[in-house]
Amino acid sequence: MGIDIDKLNQQANTTQRYEAMIELADCLIATGKVDEAQKYYEQAAVVAPDEAAPYIGLGVSAFTRGQFDDAENAFKVAKRLAPDNAKAYCGLAMTAQQKNNPDAAFDFYLKSLEFDGDNLTALLGMFQMSCKTGSFSKVIYYLEIYLKSHPKDTSVMFSLAALYIRQGQMDNCRTLLEKILLIEPGNKDAAALKQEIERNK
Repeated sequence: MGIDIDKLNQQANTTQRYEAMIELADCLIATGKVDEAQKYYEQAAVVAPDEAAPYIGLGVSAFTRGQFDDAENAFKVAKRLAPDNAKAYCGLAMTAQQKNNPDAAFDFYLKSLEFDGDNLTALLGMFQMSCKTGSFSKVIYYLEIYLKSHPKDTSVMFSLAALYIRQGQMDNCRTLLEKILLIEPGNKDAAALKQEIERNK
């Protein structure tokens, strides 16, 4: 059985077209051109119907417009096509958060972090949800893991310090605030929180 060179070339061209569409759409959405981006995501979904990326893009487009039901549906399709896609779960978490469903949002953020522990959107989203649901221990675990590979991310450090206070872990909180102030001596939030802890010793 011979190799069909024409078919292979056609497949290569299709892949290149698909990748170019996704790249262009991602650039457009990053610059706020949501309508144009959506057209390219739709075309990419036709060219490669089994790929999750176009549906992630369509979900982001709908989310940006405030069309949360459409966004949720697109992220669900992406999750079905790629059950280990962290962005699909993060998108579902964001729509659940917008629909005022903190428990579902927390679970989706958690699932997203299982597949990508470096997903900062999911980390900070889960932190916000933990303040509503009271599920602090899981968030602390993921924030601590994140900081092992990003030891100078002061926004995550500050979020973790706030959670340590809620859990009564004052020594851990103090240590973290001192680290923040070493990296950013002018960080007013960290300085104020450290002062407050010292006063309440």
